[in-house]
Amino acid sequence: MKNLLRLVFIALALALPVLIVDAKKEGKAAIKFNEYRMELGNVKEKGGPVSCEFTFTNTGSGNLLIMDAKATCGCTRPEYPKNPIAPGKSGKIKVTYNPLGRPGPIDRTVTVTTNGKPKKVRLHIGGTVLPGK
Repeated sequence: MKNLLRLVFIALALALPVLIVDAKKEGKAAIKFNEYRMELGNVKEKGGPVSCEFTFTNTGSGNLLIMDAKATCGCTRPEYPKNPIAPGKSGKIKVTYNPLGRPGPIDRTVTVTTNGKPKKVRLHIGGTVLPGK
C-alpha cells in the first residue's frame, strides 16, 4: 500500500510542472465590443419588444467564455453565446427591451461577465418610449 501511494505521489509530482506549462501556453482571452451603447430611438409603448445586437471580438490569445449577462431590470433580456469564442472570432449579445407600461426615457444597463480581460463590461441601451393611446 505504501509503495502504491509513493508511486501516485511521484507521478503527480512529475506531472505538475507539465500541467503548469500547458496552462501558461493556453493564453488569455480579451473582449472588445464595436459599440458599448446603442440608441433604440423612439419606441412605441404598445409596439412590442425591440431588440439590438452588440457585436464583440475575442482579441486575446485564449478562448473567451461569456459566463453571464444580466440586465438592471426585468424589462430587459440579454441573450449571449454559451460556447467558447476562439481568438480572433466574433460573437453577438442580443438585448431585448419590453416598453409596455414604461413611457419615458430608456436607460438600461447589461453587465457582461467573462473569463477574459476585462472581467466585466457594461453595455447600455437608450431611447424614448412613446406613450400608447
